Amino acid sequence: MLAREGAQTLSMTTNEAGVWSVTTEPLEPDFYVYWFEVDGVPMLDPSNPVVKPNLLNPRSIIHIPGPSTLSWEFNDVPHGLLHHHSYMSDVLSRNEDYYVYTPPGYEVDTARNYPVLYLLHGYSDDSSAWTAIGRANVILDNLIAEGKAVPMLVVMPLGYGTPEVLIRARPISRGHSLTKQNYDNFKDILLSEIIPQVEKTYRAVRDRDSRAIAGLSMGGGESLNAGLNSLDKFAWIGAFSAAGFGVDFDTRFPGLTSNSDSGLSLLWIACGTDDRLLDNNRKFRGWLNSKGIHSVGIETPGAHTWMVWRRNLTAFLPLLFQKQKPADSAAH
Repeated sequence: MLAREGAQTLSMTTNEAGVWSVTTEPLEPDFYVYWFEVDGVPMLDPSNPVVKPNLLNPRSIIHIPGPSTLSWEFNDVPHGLLHHHSYMSDVLSRNEDYYVYTPPGYEVDTARNYPVLYLLHGYSDDSSAWTAIGRANVILDNLIAEGKAVPMLVVMPLGYGTPEVLIRARPISRGHSLTKQNYDNFKDILLSEIIPQVEKTYRAVRDRDSRAIAGLSMGGGESLNAGLNSLDKFAWIGAFSAAGFGVDFDTRFPGLTSNSDSGLSLLWIACGTDDRLLDNNRKFRGWLNSKGIHSVGIETPGAHTWMVWRRNLTAFLPLLFQKQKPADSAAH
């Protein structure tokens, strides 16, 4: 069987030489995550060395090249740099890591300080996910070159506040107390360790109006948890297919009132129309509205996949650190 992220599993056939094959429909240009299922066991493609990094479920990747107008395609534009940092976390007493993207020109214009986006991965991913498969650095290179996004630093940390969430028998979606511990511990790590390190090492603007947080799935839930419960730290918040923040919104976000809205430059909540999390994201936007807190609601075709999240990031980045506040709500 051939399985593909966000698509139906396809049966394979074998010829007289014992070679298994399958023909898919024509694929649009993109990066596709796929794997084989052999007697019910997921297997990487042994002929393809390109693998999506993942702590539980690594998968094969195939790139269908497209035109330069696609934000994730590598183009002949100035490119930023990726920096990888490791440190010993006092909160968790273990080694942690994060990546930092510096925009083109950062090393040259040493008098300039930059706003910062903290960009969080999903459940079972590692800290490289947003660049290895999300193409965040390539997307930002292209948007900056086109004048569509403000040059910014992007910090991509490892997003686990407790290692127990990665035990296969106890996935994050099945334990509310464990999920809350994971999200709250990660918030502590972010605020007490990662942000201070970044602002000490890089030329970051050190105020909430120049600080954003966003993420996908688990990272979307963590972005809402850290951002909306720390409005003194973040003015720009994005959640793509947010997961794990439950339905008891009053308990999860106890400090939010209509007064909170004036401090938010952007609260952007996106989800695919075929995503299993769509209903809960809609309920959350409804709850925010009942509190007098405006959000930009985005619903796009697609399921819980990287094809959706790359497009989410492409639409989200140009909105950051702009003077004009986006419309209260929208759907695309």
